[in-house]
Amino acid sequence: FHLISAPCNLKSNTSCEECLHNVACLWCIPSKACIEYPVKNILPPSSVCHLNDARWGVCWLNFQALIITASVLAGVIIIAVIVCCCCCCKCDRIGNRKEDARVERQNRARKENQKTRRSEMQMRHDEIRKKYVMKHKEKGKPWI
Repeated sequence: FHLISAPCNLKSNTSCEECLHNVACLWCIPSKACIEYPVKNILPPSSVCHLNDARWGVCWLNFQALIITASVLAGVIIIAVIVCCCCCCKCDRIGNRKEDARVERQNRARKENQKTRRSEMQMRHDEIRKKYVMKHKEKGKPWI
């Protein structure tokens, strides 16, 4: 069971609320005309009804204000998306720099540890050589 709405032009000279029960209708205040929304055009042409006199969807908001509000909201959303993308890219770059600095610090620490271990190992080897040389001298054997 479907309710079929009456054609828009039958609701002319009634009220805005009555006209806009059908979402396909557009109410024009000065002429009190209820007309089919011109879907071929995105906006109703001024020959049909001026934007500030046209009502669509709700009676309390004129078409001009609706367009301005929608445009501002779309602009704010686009700007917000752009700002978020820029912030994410910037944070990512800062994070990469921090990561690079951390890796560089770890590499320096690792190299320092290697140098320390090498010098300790060299000192042990030198001590072992000295002991070996001393033992050979004590026994009177020539050092090779």
